[in-house]
Amino acid sequence: MAGVPVAPSPEGVPGAIVDPAEVIGEEIAFTGALGAPVNGYLARPAAPGSLPGMIVIHEASGLGGHIRDVTNRIANLGYVALGVDLYTRDGGPPPMDDMQAVMARLFAMSDELALGDLEGAADHLRGREDASGRVGCIGFCMGGRYTLLFACASDRLDAAVDCWGGFIDRSTPEERSTPARPTPPLELAERLHCPLLAAVGAEDQNPSPELGAQLRERAARSGHEVTVDVYEGAGHAFFADYRPTYRPGPAAQLWERVVPFLERHLNAG
Repeated sequence: MAGVPVAPSPEGVPGAIVDPAEVIGEEIAFTGALGAPVNGYLARPAAPGSLPGMIVIHEASGLGGHIRDVTNRIANLGYVALGVDLYTRDGGPPPMDDMQAVMARLFAMSDELALGDLEGAADHLRGREDASGRVGCIGFCMGGRYTLLFACASDRLDAAVDCWGGFIDRSTPEERSTPARPTPPLELAERLHCPLLAAVGAEDQNPSPELGAQLRERAARSGHEVTVDVYEGAGHAFFADYRPTYRPGPAAQLWERVVPFLERHLNAG
């Protein structure tokens, strides 16, 4: 079996990997939009079995160590977890010490191509010999936005977790729509194709709790289960244990919500 035991998680983080030998990780490439290869990091339990798939979408900083560890933690719950690299086409993430460059890169990314890459990730997970057939998705920051867009614009998902996806109501700070990002995910929320769990920090402004309430109202019209939780004492990126924004209490609460949500919708039946 390909892959190697993963590194242990940082001490004390929610769902931390205690025994690295229980999870196997490997670098892969899968087929994305227009038949182009997309890089990814795949983790799965070392024990054999038929398992649901989980797509993990990174923050603006890319498929780095934190998101790989989150992918490992999700795999340790009993999923084949695939961390996608949506920066593959651009040769890697933008320089994180230049916020203007980061924003320019994000706003220039094509929603159409990203959706095609995410559909390719879902198809890759469903096509594996160890696949049970059900696939979920979780994303953080920019990944949260793409998770919501994916769940509303495609029928490939069985469950979605949007963690503080920003710019869900507009394409840029100044524009509602751009050629690269033609339709804000919030405007597609009534078309939601699967159950949705969303997390918003009470101290966040993008998305704000008020925007979370709008998402709850619009997505509920889809007829699917929709939960939008607001976490007190937390702002943006409160699950990112490598950043000053990390809040251990709210992060643990989020994990306690995510685990049964995924279990209910990806392991049922």
